Amino acid sequence: MATPTLDKTDKAEAGFADSPYITATFRIRRFNPEVSDEAQWQDFEILIDPKERVLDALHKIKWELDGTLTFRRSCAHGICGSDAMRINGKNRLACKTLIKDINPEKPITIEAIKGLTVLKDLVVDMDPFFQAYRDVMPFLITKGNEPTRERLQSPEDRERFDDTTKCILCAACTSSCPVFWNDGQYFGPAAIVNAHRFIFDSRDEGGEQRLEILNDRDGVWRCRTTFNCTDACPRGIEVTKAIQEVKRALITRRF
Repeated sequence: MATPTLDKTDKAEAGFADSPYITATFRIRRFNPEVSDEAQWQDFEILIDPKERVLDALHKIKWELDGTLTFRRSCAHGICGSDAMRINGKNRLACKTLIKDINPEKPITIEAIKGLTVLKDLVVDMDPFFQAYRDVMPFLITKGNEPTRERLQSPEDRERFDDTTKCILCAACTSSCPVFWNDGQYFGPAAIVNAHRFIFDSRDEGGEQRLEILNDRDGVWRCRTTFNCTDACPRGIEVTKAIQEVKRALITRRF
């Protein structure tokens, strides 16, 4: 006959000293337009391993405590970028943020990213963000007939725009920008980063077109170089540097 055993959750609830679990409070800014025009904070207290991620905590709350909690997530591995939110006042990906790294001894605050209309709880309207992305033509532009072989590029030429290929369109950088908060017409860091990726691609022939688009009053000149975007990027992209390089290309027309 098998000897009954306790899993980790049972041990924690039974008060075993070696349990890795802690009790953490998650303070979430809730908004449901069908219920109220005002957002409000709601606390959830759960038992969880601090080595787990904020996304795991949100799952636990939704699946076990309140099924109405609404947020976006997909891959859960920091690639899709869909679970960007403000955690303890900073833009982060919930799937990459470990609970132990954000001081779980105090209530952990979670709210939607700023600058975009909140639809419900942690979900925002991403349409303006993606429209700015589309407006900078984030695709290879070439002239003439299609080549009969791949377009070759040296490692050095590829390295020129390597950093800005890492963007996952999470909107963490754009929604951390004070200029974007105050004026949603600004293209925002993410759109400029994706324009940079093609402006400096040696195979592309649409650089001038993109530079003219970004030379608009809502383009790169709106940037105030606060470095919020660089600090917020979960992929470590030097966003502010990329924006400055686009400004320099506009002045010199060299790219």
